[in-house]
Amino acid sequence: MSGKEIHFVTGCAGFIGSNLTDRLLSAGYKVIGYDNFSTGKEKFLENALKSQNFSLIRGDLLDFDFLKKSLKGGTVWHFAANADVRFGLQKPRIDLEQNTIATSNVLEAARINGVHTFCFSSTGSIYGEAKITPTPEEHPFPIQTSLYGASKLACEGLIEAYCEGFNMRGIIFRFVSILGERYAHGHVFDFVRQLKKDAKTLKVLGDGNQKKSYLYIQDCINACFKALEKTKNKIEIYNLGADEYVSVKDSISYICARLGVEPALEFSGGNKGWIGDNPFIFLETAKIKSLGWKAGLSIKEAVEKTVDYLLKNIWILGD
Repeated sequence: MSGKEIHFVTGCAGFIGSNLTDRLLSAGYKVIGYDNFSTGKEKFLENALKSQNFSLIRGDLLDFDFLKKSLKGGTVWHFAANADVRFGLQKPRIDLEQNTIATSNVLEAARINGVHTFCFSSTGSIYGEAKITPTPEEHPFPIQTSLYGASKLACEGLIEAYCEGFNMRGIIFRFVSILGERYAHGHVFDFVRQLKKDAKTLKVLGDGNQKKSYLYIQDCINACFKALEKTKNKIEIYNLGADEYVSVKDSISYICARLGVEPALEFSGGNKGWIGDNPFIFLETAKIKSLGWKAGLSIKEAVEKTVDYLLKNIWILGD
């Protein structure tokens, strides 16, 4: 990897974006980070801000004129998004605005500024309730079950059209849920926060039998870097996930063991935690593995690392 090229990272103060930023800086790149800090955290950029190769721009992706003036570099990592699938129906426009319209703005700013590579954080949620598991990239799309997934699928379509029309290279990553350091949203976060307040009872959405795959943050970024290095085609889509899955009950057992607690479990019932929750997420990852990548940590190890991080950074749990 060359240290000469500038990489532009949206959502640089978020969980995945800040880890990506640190890794790009460690690899010798110059990085421009862009974030509106609606959910991103200043503390996540402590290391980056010490680097002479890092510049931070505070801005909103919906402010196109400011974004167009700010965006520089040969490679864009568009990792800013609304990632809260659960509450999409309460604020129906949030996924449209923060995912689809924001992505359209970043693409157009990238085109104007001569970007050659556009990397995008999509999601396994676009497969809805897939008929095939593990689910390959070529799986036919079912009916969309969440506004979040639908908005990300629209983003993918825009990226593909821009890459075809304006000769950019597009690399799309369909993530499972990511775990690890700086994790600040999701089931491990929710359960640890609950148990720190009351170790006797844990309230669980659904029946606990939902099956999910997860991936450790550094394994995720290793995969992104491998794809950046190896992808030659104009557009490529990669599933990113572990070669295993666990039930919610399994995950709870890992968390409780790490915390040393044995709470009574109270389930809300049903095979979904909320409308749009996929009861079984498990992605086929043969394509990214064919480039020479493989996950280093098991899901159990990733959950344990996440719990350890949260315990060492209690501030992140809030009230």
